[in-house]
Amino acid sequence: MMKTGKTGKIALITGAGSGVGQAVAVALAQEGFLVALVGRRVEKLKETATLLGERGRVFAGDVSDLAAMAAIIKEIGLVSVLVNNAGVHNGFDKITESDPERWRQSLMTNVYAPYLLARLCAPGMKELGWGRIINVSSAAGFALPDGPGADYILSKYTLNFFTRQLAAELSGTELSCCAIHPGEVKTEMWEDIKDFGGMPGWADLVESTGGDPPEKAAELVCKIVATTASETNGKFLWIEGGIQPPRFTW
Repeated sequence: MMKTGKTGKIALITGAGSGVGQAVAVALAQEGFLVALVGRRVEKLKETATLLGERGRVFAGDVSDLAAMAAIIKEIGLVSVLVNNAGVHNGFDKITESDPERWRQSLMTNVYAPYLLARLCAPGMKELGWGRIINVSSAAGFALPDGPGADYILSKYTLNFFTRQLAAELSGTELSCCAIHPGEVKTEMWEDIKDFGGMPGWADLVESTGGDPPEKAAELVCKIVATTASETNGKFLWIEGGIQPPRFTW
């Protein structure tokens, strides 16, 4: 059990087995949070849990499975920080040539799961009187309809709108919802994109520079946690000093 009563020091992170999710988990543990690592890749999550010691625990489950997530939230207790970091990229097929199952998986993981976990965690945050919902998004959510790979782009467009809508509903409270762009990080998703042969310019940029360190995204998450809700609620936030400067704001 991870329950800490009403102290509000529990963070839930999806996709925490590597990259940005792992860096965020380490940073929040250092800030005194107990960290619930949620997802299907149990062995990867265990690697992160090892870094956290007594402050980390693995909860196995599909983040888009309502029953599984509801059971996990019930076991965890009152979550005060939710980081929806899990995401998938399923290639660069044209819509008319795409795999329906891949589309379903993209939308379920990248959109439905963040909604589901926010919906499940929000009541506990309201009980605590404080909460932060942080959706790891992408600049792809501002892309023009130009080229294949529409399922991923659509999922980030939708996640951005969901963020703004939930933020509007939370306005005036000490609960907030925002989206972040984690930078150009050399993650497993980057490897997938490179293997798919899509976005060669971006993939080469990340490879040649080594990418933005995931710790920058972790620093941004900690900053969001440390500030008042009104300072970040509904915003799309960028890491500081990234390889590519911020291009859009709302």
